Amino acid sequence: MIDFDRLVAAHKAVRRDLALARDASGHWVGELSSSALSTATAVSALALVERHSATTERGEIADPAREGQLDRLIFGGLRWLCRRQNADGGWGDTDRSQSNIATTMLVRAAFHLTGVPAEHADMLDRAEQFIAAQGDVVGLRRRYGRDKTFAVPILTNAALAELVPWRQVSPLPFELAALPQSWYRFLRLPVVSYAIPALVAIGQARYFHRPPWDPLVRWIRRLAVEPSLWVLARMQPESGGFLEATPLTSFVVMSLASIGRCEHPVVKRGVQFLVDSVRPDGSWPIDANLATWNTTLSVNALCGSAAARGGDSRESPVHETNGHADETVAALDDPRLVDWIMACQHRRRHPYTGAEPGGWAWTDLSGGVPDVDDTSGALLALAALRGRTMQPAIHSRIDEAAAAGLKWLVDLQNGNGGWPTFCRGWGKLPFDRSGPDLTAHALRAIAAWRKLLLEVPGIDEARLERARRRGLEYLHRTQRPDGSWTPLWFGNQDHPAEENPIYGTAKVLLALRDLRLLETEAPRRAIAYLIACRNSDGGWGGSGMAGETRSRSACSTVEETALAVEALLAAESNSAAQAAAIDGLNWLVMRVEEGKHREPSPIGFYFARLWYYERLYPLTFAASALGQAVERLLPRPESKPTETPHAARSAV
Repeated sequence: MIDFDRLVAAHKAVRRDLALARDASGHWVGELSSSALSTATAVSALALVERHSATTERGEIADPAREGQLDRLIFGGLRWLCRRQNADGGWGDTDRSQSNIATTMLVRAAFHLTGVPAEHADMLDRAEQFIAAQGDVVGLRRRYGRDKTFAVPILTNAALAELVPWRQVSPLPFELAALPQSWYRFLRLPVVSYAIPALVAIGQARYFHRPPWDPLVRWIRRLAVEPSLWVLARMQPESGGFLEATPLTSFVVMSLASIGRCEHPVVKRGVQFLVDSVRPDGSWPIDANLATWNTTLSVNALCGSAAARGGDSRESPVHETNGHADETVAALDDPRLVDWIMACQHRRRHPYTGAEPGGWAWTDLSGGVPDVDDTSGALLALAALRGRTMQPAIHSRIDEAAAAGLKWLVDLQNGNGGWPTFCRGWGKLPFDRSGPDLTAHALRAIAAWRKLLLEVPGIDEARLERARRRGLEYLHRTQRPDGSWTPLWFGNQDHPAEENPIYGTAKVLLALRDLRLLETEAPRRAIAYLIACRNSDGGWGGSGMAGETRSRSACSTVEETALAVEALLAAESNSAAQAAAIDGLNWLVMRVEEGKHREPSPIGFYFARLWYYERLYPLTFAASALGQAVERLLPRPESKPTETPHAARSAV
């Protein structure tokens, strides 16, 4: 049973909170959690820059003002880290994360590089015990397997702090970065596509601190130093932050600073990025912001599922229920919103990945790189906003942007039918391979625009149909025996493999909903999985293991519960799915009534298993799920006034 009035009130509250979360420019920026991992790497980078900065002939620092600024940032970061140690002696990526060996090793290195450890002996002793219990270097390598994207930078940081010998740091073939960019995916690089800056900077640090014994390799790498630095400089965005990410930028800065390159433009711009992105409390986030991603998530949540599937968002009953449309109508009809989303579209070949024009990144800042997830979200948002205006000029501009985005999206589809994150063909390492969540999102975008554009320049109907069919075949092949799908970009720290099958399964079911394929065998198994892994409090979260009994409400999260509810609500003919969805809705409504719907959980998975939470995620996911519920459970005009909530529910 669900009390419809309470449901409507909860929906109104969440939508209002989300609408009011816009910034002054009319879009959503959000706020990423502060990160112990980011803060530790930034402190290490600044400490090494300070140590190796130019001095006068008398041995004095050439720029004392800069030294004073770096000192303030270093000590501010250390103070913040001191307050974030967990009871087990380790650090997690966020203040709501479990301890992990990667972050703990980076924090330990930061304290050693600054010369502060003696003042915090007990703290570092406990950290040492935690690292030893996790297996030290062996444990770190076990965590990342054959992917060196993050294991090598961590060990480099430790080697710079003289905590591990340089022989423990794998040499990286930085000379390969000087080859044509189009060759990268054929070279079997030991790092993923987005880590080329780390390949260059860390590879050079390893080369100078422990030269290879082979004279031919030494000669080749010596010749490649300057050309690869030129590639690195070309990739660096205007902001100075590679990918707008503190860890990647910090690893580049600390590596080059350690080999006497403090005055190199890449280092100077990187330091300025770190100075500009520090927070008032002395911490750094994992990335500058997810403004584009948050904006498209918010638009799609507020417009309603019908609009996102290519319908007219003005016709949705969600927008008029109980007269609570004021804030959301103002947000969605703000003329700046469409302009801002279209301005975020990349119109030139990207220097970082070589991506063709037409895609969107997660942020509007200069360090963003076009990717499948954000391009799909932008296409869905533009389809929804297109349905809110009758102005032909705006339709024409939106259609032009969508045509370029669709072409970009279809061109990136991998040979196996799935979609990767950044680059077609980089399928050997995590975050470069195809992912079910990315594929499902791309299929939703294609489905929405096939209804709006009968003829897309450069893409014909047959090509869209082939992409759709191949994407569905990929999803069929990647469904797990228990009925679930595992995403690339979200995880759950309680899951044994730190995966989030609840998120992945819900995202695929939403795509199958939009494609009207929920009555086939694969979605039926997925629905059964979601029902089986529901917690005893009616929500979803925790390990996501089917059949597991949950007794603590804290295991459920707003984000995962909202996603599961929205997916299950679409299975209208499945009574078990509807009953589970109603239980989840009651859990969500209670969270809203208790004011706990704004509490984010660390389900975000950034590059290489870096955890984060985002302030807007619970609002966007909850607004979307509650909107679906109001739309599907809303009593129809012919209903009698005395109809009970149960009768309204039975109309689903």
